[in-house]
Amino acid sequence: MSDPLGPSGPTGQCGPSGPSGPGMTAATAFAGMRRVSPVVFKAGCPDCRGRFELAASALRLAIGATSRTTFYSFTCPECGSAVRKPAGERVVELLTGGGVRTLRLHSTV
Repeated sequence: MSDPLGPSGPTGQCGPSGPSGPGMTAATAFAGMRRVSPVVFKAGCPDCRGRFELAASALRLAIGATSRTTFYSFTCPECGSAVRKPAGERVVELLTGGGVRTLRLHSTV
């Protein structure tokens, strides 16, 4: 019969002797980790000229077959305009690395 709590079981240990030896708990394994700050991106609105920071969840990246069909978009938090800007290779790299949702556009030809 399998354990419904998964491999850690009720004690928080991974397996019978843990991943790094006997008695290794999840708290011990994560004790040295630092808290990671959320990624934010600086952006600007061409309509209202507002400058602001956006969380990765506020942006969308569309990757097309060419540089002309690859862009990122967001809604301006100041004026509510839908903003769409071209995304070159470096911008695509930064946005994907920062956790921005990505949509791959398929060619119809």
